[in-house]
Amino acid sequence: MRFTNLTRGAGIGSNCYRLDLPDGTVILDCGMHPERVGRDATPMLEEIGGEAIRTTILTHAHQDHVGCLPLLQSGQPGMPVLMTPGTARIAEIMLHNSVNVMTRQQEELKITDAPLFTHQSIETASRKWRRCPLDRPLDLDGGRGNSGDVSSTTITFYDAGHILGSTGVLIRSGGKKFFYTGDVNFEDQTIQTGARFPEEEIDVLLMETTRGDAPLPSDFTRIKEEQRFGSAVASALSEGASITIPVFALGKTQEVMAMLWKMQRERIIPPTPLYIGGLSSKITAVYDAMAGEVSRNLPRLKLMEAVTPYVAGGTEIQSLSPRKRSIYALSSGMMTEHTLSNIFARKVLPDSSQYIFFVGYSDANSPAGRVRQAQLGSDVQLSEKAFVPFHCHREIFTFSAHSRREDLLSYAIKIRPKTIFLVHGDNPAVEWFKQELSNALPYTKVFAPTPGVPVDL
Repeated sequence: MRFTNLTRGAGIGSNCYRLDLPDGTVILDCGMHPERVGRDATPMLEEIGGEAIRTTILTHAHQDHVGCLPLLQSGQPGMPVLMTPGTARIAEIMLHNSVNVMTRQQEELKITDAPLFTHQSIETASRKWRRCPLDRPLDLDGGRGNSGDVSSTTITFYDAGHILGSTGVLIRSGGKKFFYTGDVNFEDQTIQTGARFPEEEIDVLLMETTRGDAPLPSDFTRIKEEQRFGSAVASALSEGASITIPVFALGKTQEVMAMLWKMQRERIIPPTPLYIGGLSSKITAVYDAMAGEVSRNLPRLKLMEAVTPYVAGGTEIQSLSPRKRSIYALSSGMMTEHTLSNIFARKVLPDSSQYIFFVGYSDANSPAGRVRQAQLGSDVQLSEKAFVPFHCHREIFTFSAHSRREDLLSYAIKIRPKTIFLVHGDNPAVEWFKQELSNALPYTKVFAPTPGVPVDL
């Protein structure tokens, strides 16, 4: 068994990992870096070369885990790709949207190596996707696996509690057990129930570290944070203001919609117009369609019917202005250039009567990260050429879809792996986990795997 990190530049970006097993090579995720373009946004697929990959496993459909899957599949035409039904439905939407984004980048930025794939290549690639159930050992093709045969390789998906369809994956091979958390949340969210991971001892753990540098107050609870959020929304609306909430189209939009729905039912806030983007509406429709098929809170809640949001498209956003007592939950959560939240923020940030609320993760170097850190009255850079004065009200809340660091640490200690690989985090996050895990598990090898360098297990 040998492990190689294929994430270009490491950190939180184009997540992709290679696991060489006695009966073939497995790729875990194949993402695209959300803040880079062209080949620079891809994993280190050149390290694979012409080698045949036995199978690929997809943990969930966020862009940084799925975005380059068609690129990988184009060089592996017979390779199956294993994922849950929810991930498959959302991945198609995300990848087709990615082609549109890459095509626009090619036109505007004159990028010669974009788009990396086409709508047709997605249709071709999706024919090799295998929709897999949770909690059932499978073989490398996604069929029923023989868990009693230690010489064979089996793959088992476990609910990761991150977004619809997200999983961790347990790989048994040659009598050894390798577990990849993917992106995980052990705590219940508004819609999403917390992760249900195996608690047996594991030989090798591949673990995300997103929130390693994000300590929370000792008295923090999600319930208290929801109450604080509700009070802030109610206060802003009572002033006649609008509220802009940059959100990820996948996961965060649906959580915010569900929170606002609950707040209206409990009469914390009055009935309020809500605007979301076109990509968000497509993904929310999948959440609604699969509400009764997956483990979730509020299984009967159909968000598009109950909330009835206005859907703002890319052309409409240019002329859309903040309306009084309205909420705009617009993607992207990072306020990336050319996205709805970035364009709309240019009308919000200069206005001292407006509010902007942040509810999840933002990279410090992204436009959202810069707005979060900006001093009142300063100019904030939203794009290469756009600097906008910052005068609006700003509130920051913690509704992360990633586990708090203490919960991940507790899980690692419980399963006592012989080796731990720390990925999907910036340097301070990884260093916190390295220190804490080394103290708690002195006989465990703890690595931050260097991209492109194989590690024999």
